[in-house]
Amino acid sequence: MTFSLLGRCARTGQFGAAVTTSSIAVGTRVPFLAAGVGGVLTQHRTDPRLGPRGLDLLRSGCSAEEALAAIVASTPDHRWRQIAVMDRQGRTAHFDGARVKPARSVCHGKDVVALGNILANERVAHAMTDAFLASAERPLAERLVRALEAGEAAGGEHGEVTSASLMVVDREVFPYVDLRIDKAVGPIPALRRLWEEYAPLADGFLKRAIDPEDAPII
Repeated sequence: MTFSLLGRCARTGQFGAAVTTSSIAVGTRVPFLAAGVGGVLTQHRTDPRLGPRGLDLLRSGCSAEEALAAIVASTPDHRWRQIAVMDRQGRTAHFDGARVKPARSVCHGKDVVALGNILANERVAHAMTDAFLASAERPLAERLVRALEAGEAAGGEHGEVTSASLMVVDREVFPYVDLRIDKAVGPIPALRRLWEEYAPLADGFLKRAIDPEDAPII
């Protein structure tokens, strides 16, 4: 019971992911990103090993399609997996295993792919992608949060979500944004509030790492 998306900002080169689900700590299991490389989502009967494996394939020069094919070929349990991949050019690919439960939903757009399983309906991923594409002038993290909100408004998952995650990578090995809500009633509104509190501080935390002499007091 999960819906998520990968997105890329064409202006900044940032990659990001947002995800929500009914179980705890979704941010530790589903989204995997690397600056300048791309991202992987691995969900349904989730195997977090597939995320780092996919990033290694992207680093080696594989396209999203090639990386996805190699991930699927490498796991004997692929029938249970729902996977999405984005490469450094923003190209996307996805896989739905035969045992992934309906309603499923997947939608690709320019620099974005959204997908979900055990959803209220098949429109959820399309609503997420539409919201992402409609806010191209906004920061990537904001676009991802808007997409999650649109997915929930379109029906969301079949049950109640309790955790949500927002991650964005920029140029460094550490995330530019990495925010998580766990075991909450209304995790998507909680993630919205957390992002709005963090947004004015994000550049300051980055400055502290790369230029501590001129870093702001936060």
